Amino acid sequence: MNIKKTNWSTLIILCFLFFVFCFLIYIWQGIYLPKNSSAQEEMFLIEKGESLREIAHNLESQNLIKDDIFFISYIFLTGDVKKIQAGEYLISSCQTIPEITRKFVKGQVIKEKITIIEGWDMRDVAWYFENRGMFQAEEIFEITGFPKADYSKTKDLPKPKDFSDEFSFLKDKPKNLGLEGYLFPDTYEINRGEGIEEIIERMLINFDKKLSLSLRQEINKQEKTIFEVIKMASLLEKEVKSIEDKKLVCGILWKRIENSIPLQVDATITYITGKNTTKIPKQDLEIDSPYNTYKYRGLPLGPICNPGLDSILAAIYPESSEFWYYLSSTNGETIFSKTLEEHNQAKSLYLLK
Repeated sequence: MNIKKTNWSTLIILCFLFFVFCFLIYIWQGIYLPKNSSAQEEMFLIEKGESLREIAHNLESQNLIKDDIFFISYIFLTGDVKKIQAGEYLISSCQTIPEITRKFVKGQVIKEKITIIEGWDMRDVAWYFENRGMFQAEEIFEITGFPKADYSKTKDLPKPKDFSDEFSFLKDKPKNLGLEGYLFPDTYEINRGEGIEEIIERMLINFDKKLSLSLRQEINKQEKTIFEVIKMASLLEKEVKSIEDKKLVCGILWKRIENSIPLQVDATITYITGKNTTKIPKQDLEIDSPYNTYKYRGLPLGPICNPGLDSILAAIYPESSEFWYYLSSTNGETIFSKTLEEHNQAKSLYLLK
């Protein structure tokens, strides 16, 4: 009788062990063997705030894994639950769950390049993203501020995000203005699905790096503010091409400010009107705007574009000269004049043909 009981107990234990062994093999195959031996990669999206169960369910729904339980089991075993990063990924069903998880944990999302051109204003930046189907222009303006908006006078527009606590160079920028001038022009590699606020932060981080400590010390030494320098740099960016000419023009503009002479920069008028033209109608010169440097002395209310490093350097290191006037010819050459008479002659020679 005891022998029979022992045999039954042994049989039950063996069956149980066999069952456990088969189950472990089943789990091992589900985790370490891919669903398919060959398959193309496809886009898989993990949204911010998605739970582990939702991610696993989506993987199974897209036929990327055999069963969501395998993914959930592996994540719990490895302790990677909180390490998974949101974004768009390229995943294939010929990848194992450890390989897929490694991508999620390392944040190996799909990358794409965007290029912000020197001299673009916020409208250009917004249209660039909108034309690429990434964001609506209004979404961008809600972060950066609306072009030309003076929030001390405009009550019906949403105020832009305040980044001044994160970036010290923004502390002397008036709170009533947006980020025009500070979206540093460059080529950026961004994550597919990355939010516009994160992309704007990348541009501000780049600006922070480019405006080195020595440049900030020089600005302070000249008793200017970063905001004033960026306003000047934005004028130079739109008006002149070479850094040598930019330095000369900058010297002229600072000199005109010191002598209470209107800057009369055409680019400030086109910024107001949004017209892409070099011929400014007389009626546009009378537009009542704090950006109109024909009507109001000194620098405009804010920057009129996002200047590149050359323009910023020229604004910090202007070159003195005997010139008081300049103009850009139709072929892009900058013509300098010492007197108004010379300037008018240059106009007739280079602009009125």
